[in-house]
Amino acid sequence: LCVFSSLQLVSLLLIGIAAWGIGFGLISSFRVVGVVIAVGVFLFLIALVGLIGAVKHHQVLLFFYMIILLLVFIVQFSVSCACLALNKQQQSELLEVGWNNTNSARTDIERNLNCCGFRVFYPNESCASDCFRTLQCKPCAPIIEEYSGMVLRFVGGIGLFFSFTEILGVWLTYRYRNQKDPRANPSAFL
Repeated sequence: LCVFSSLQLVSLLLIGIAAWGIGFGLISSFRVVGVVIAVGVFLFLIALVGLIGAVKHHQVLLFFYMIILLLVFIVQFSVSCACLALNKQQQSELLEVGWNNTNSARTDIERNLNCCGFRVFYPNESCASDCFRTLQCKPCAPIIEEYSGMVLRFVGGIGLFFSFTEILGVWLTYRYRNQKDPRANPSAFL
């Protein structure tokens, strides 16, 4: 049951972080928030399926829970390792691709970090930052790159930790699923 709780904790954390980002005005992109909330709800439902399967000792539910949890482990482990393996140049390239492909995130970053442009500030471009009024803005790339390595290590470490709790959940589910249901034979414990 502790594995189901850790999966529920991860799902509630994802939903809570998305709500916190919206509440404080840090994120205004509905697409980003929607994806985070959808993943949180999906993980919560998967944990609920595992919990119901364990309580009812339902072989089919436990099998599907185990398979889906294994797939979630593979994806989460891969993403966590990728977060931990990125070097500074790869981080910079990834940030520039993200900057060029999302207008709403760019606006949020400029407003929250008080910067304009990615590598170079051009006064003739539009910007959502307060410093744009005085035309004394710094480019956003150095500010973002300062925090990106720390954030990627944090996210990768947390993801790696929870991915190992998920593989433990797969193993425990496999072991529990193959046990006989004690309710099927009441004299089994006598």
